[in-house]
Amino acid sequence: MRNVILKDGTEVPQLGQGTWYMGESSRKYAGELEALRWGIDHGMTLIDTAEMYGEGASEELIGEAIQPYDREKLFLVSKVYPWNAGRRNIFDSCEASLERLGTDYLDLYLLHWPGSIPLAETVACMEKLKAQGKIRRWGVSNFDTYDMQELYSVKGGENCMVNQVLYHLGSRGVEYELLPWMQERGITMMAYCPLAQAGRLRRELLNSPVLKQIAEAHDCDVLQILLAFTMIRDNVISIPKASSAVHVKANREAAEIVLTAEECALLDQAFPAPTHKVRLDMQ
Repeated sequence: MRNVILKDGTEVPQLGQGTWYMGESSRKYAGELEALRWGIDHGMTLIDTAEMYGEGASEELIGEAIQPYDREKLFLVSKVYPWNAGRRNIFDSCEASLERLGTDYLDLYLLHWPGSIPLAETVACMEKLKAQGKIRRWGVSNFDTYDMQELYSVKGGENCMVNQVLYHLGSRGVEYELLPWMQERGITMMAYCPLAQAGRLRRELLNSPVLKQIAEAHDCDVLQILLAFTMIRDNVISIPKASSAVHVKANREAAEIVLTAEECALLDQAFPAPTHKVRLDMQ
């Protein structure tokens, strides 16, 4: 599997594991546990979660899943609610996430989306958490270009490592302005929902003749091509959610697919990136 190099020089897998809605159903719990461990065993050691996901249930699931593994070989990401991202609550929030995960540090801690607490305060708190050894690096999520510009205007804002945003073949708005802005500053993009969510857009993608043609050429399915598309750039990490080992295996196989220039051109023609600024997608 290819790696992505963060701007502090840390290498992380380009394909990780998302966990939104995981850990919330006792009926699915065993299968989700197996899925996470299968992914870890096959190099998908970056695992993303948030205090929001099941109000901690996802973190607890991950905490159990990682018990047999060497912590230093994992890359754990969690996110703090915007209203908890100030000096009053962030230290307790981080400690609660650590406790649920059964670890004493996070590899990456993200502000889940922009909120009302001043970014200068949040950044100062993130830097303090780093100094305490509770987190090793920090970043943001769902930040558009103007949010990133505001972040960079405050002291320490340039220490942001990652911006996690919605990104897939049918939602390419970040390519117009946000992604180039981040690339210039060495900020890695982490793509959530890389397989698109349910609904009309997902059906359109799954039924696309172009995607079917490319999938057939690679002897795989359309979802694997969708996932491979998000990883054609070397500074983008993709974090699909998979609740079963079968789906994790399919995702892992997608990380080995290399799309040709001709195939990328076909995808650009069928699902073009916007030629103007569009609103950042969050669902």
